[in-house]
Amino acid sequence: MALTVREMMSSEVDIVIDYFLNSTPEHLEMLGVDPTRLPAAEPWRERLRRECELPIDRRAAVLVLWLADDQPVGFSTLEKIVFGEQANMHLHVIEPERRNGGIGAECVRRSVDLYFDRLKLKRLFCEPHAFNVAPNRTLQKAGFKYLKTHKTVPGPFNFHQAVNRWAIER
Repeated sequence: MALTVREMMSSEVDIVIDYFLNSTPEHLEMLGVDPTRLPAAEPWRERLRRECELPIDRRAAVLVLWLADDQPVGFSTLEKIVFGEQANMHLHVIEPERRNGGIGAECVRRSVDLYFDRLKLKRLFCEPHAFNVAPNRTLQKAGFKYLKTHKTVPGPFNFHQAVNRWAIER
């Protein structure tokens, strides 16, 4: 299997939108996502496309696509970016049958390298739902250090929840 991790092109943002809008309520709950907070497809698509076209040091978000044999298998998004300092990442495996299969750790490692290189970061954080075992294991395998468990709203689509805060530094 040939694995590729690269920045998402503006023409590919529907992968992110479709993932969320087509997920089951149970899957969204496991992610800590409140479906009522998801934007409508068209304005969301336009916002993500605009972000992809901005210079890297002016983006509020960066999207990274994970491909296995040239087929999308997952993605990572970056937000709360302070260029040259830090950012917060999210990770998602698209296909349910690929979840918990180990592909995520390698994709996260490669995403981390891309983020540190392109955004000149010193540290990267990730705060998955504390009770969603898969991303927490993935982050540990990918070299992140567990910092704490706390309650917060980790992103614009999330409800208030317990999250595990993970970090990696360079």
